[in-house]
Amino acid sequence: MNQCVRVTIIVEGTKESVHSFVKEQAKECALEGVVQPLSDTKVRIIACGIRDSIDTFIDALHTGVADNTLDTMEVEPFMKDRDYRGVFRVIE
Repeated sequence: MNQCVRVTIIVEGTKESVHSFVKEQAKECALEGVVQPLSDTKVRIIACGIRDSIDTFIDALHTGVADNTLDTMEVEPFMKDRDYRGVFRVIE
């Protein structure tokens, strides 16, 4: 079953390293969506895919982004409002 989530994280690391880590994990989990900076420390991720892949992705975020001093992570369900065409994009 497919699922979409919106993840908002606040980190103290560089956003480039966070973006590349998120994109790499999304590719490994075969997810589609976007990662977008909201400020210097706040990043929004929208990810859609199979429920098990979403769970794996969120687990990877907890462990991997924590290396960049993860301050806060909010995960909430999300209704897919656009077609991501099977890719995961980084919006600058």
